[in-house]
Amino acid sequence: MHQDMQPRKFHARVFRGRNSPAPELLLNDEDFRFAAQCERMRVDRNGSVLSLLLIQMPTHKSSPSDIAFLARLLEGRLRVTDTPGRLQDGRVAVLLPDTSAAGAWKVATDLSEVYPPGPDRPQCDVLVYPDKKQHSQSAGLVKGEPSQAEEEAEEVVGSSTEDDAASSSIEFFFARALPLWKRALDVCGGVVGLLASSPILVVAGLSIKLSSPGSIFFSQEREGHGGRRFTIWKLRTMRVDAEALHHQLLEHSHQDGPAFKMRSDPRTTLVGKFLRWSSIDELPQFWNVLKGDMSLVGPRPLPTRESIACQPWQRQRLAGMPGMTCTWQVNGRGKVEFDEWIRMDLRYLKKSSLLEDLKLIGVTLPSLVFHKGMR
Repeated sequence: MHQDMQPRKFHARVFRGRNSPAPELLLNDEDFRFAAQCERMRVDRNGSVLSLLLIQMPTHKSSPSDIAFLARLLEGRLRVTDTPGRLQDGRVAVLLPDTSAAGAWKVATDLSEVYPPGPDRPQCDVLVYPDKKQHSQSAGLVKGEPSQAEEEAEEVVGSSTEDDAASSSIEFFFARALPLWKRALDVCGGVVGLLASSPILVVAGLSIKLSSPGSIFFSQEREGHGGRRFTIWKLRTMRVDAEALHHQLLEHSHQDGPAFKMRSDPRTTLVGKFLRWSSIDELPQFWNVLKGDMSLVGPRPLPTRESIACQPWQRQRLAGMPGMTCTWQVNGRGKVEFDEWIRMDLRYLKKSSLLEDLKLIGVTLPSLVFHKGMR
């Protein structure tokens, strides 16, 4: 009932605004993102689809009168279930429930054809939730090519390009901004963590080098904030051919869901067993925290292949910055099913605060020493 009440309260709030003496045709950024979250919940519940149309007007066509004209075009074109809004970055966005990518591009084409060809036309992007192409990749399929209708639409309206592909993903749109207090805590904690752990890292590095062939550090691609991919750093605890042997051990995973974990992984070296038991192998991630890839506290980032195999509702964990420790790390590691692991992450994101982060940081070391879960 709680999930149903939240969208109802929102829609009542929106309709009150539209019926006010001076109605705003476009929701503000806060209200629009709240509407998007409500629609995402609805999609997770009933298995439908949600398209998000993003419209970027040219700089010389971004005056209040130009935006008001675009808003009137939207008012005449959209269904009553569609929701337009204005984002903080200046783009106009439209939620299109139960609409495929081809349908969203058709809306974009209809709007763009009002403007003469050339620099006056807006640039558009279409994001779809859930991202079917992404899940096809996770299943080992070839990424689908855009339909002819989508290609023709992009030629008409123009598709904006991004240096970082993740910045135009649906997960990135739903990602939450990092609070200043959290970034300040991460910088201070990252500096202190690296300085304090440097003697341990030197000793551990020498032990790795002397005990087995290969590099001291291990790097792996992970999915983080808003689906952004980054390279995570750890001390190497396994044989150099460990990644090549991964597929042979999948059926022996002790963790359900897409995450792979074994209590006694045969690829782990003798020194690596101690490093993993003590979590010393995680210390290089203080560098990831300083770089801004991770936070001290947040959902543990999954390897990319595991993250994209998650169900759409499970990928809500990408709304927050991934961290070195979180609720699952201190309370559920090796003891809970994957769904409960995700629910722990989502509960943390919902109640995230400075006090909560300090509390989790404080209980992390004791939990690592006394906890007997999989490492």
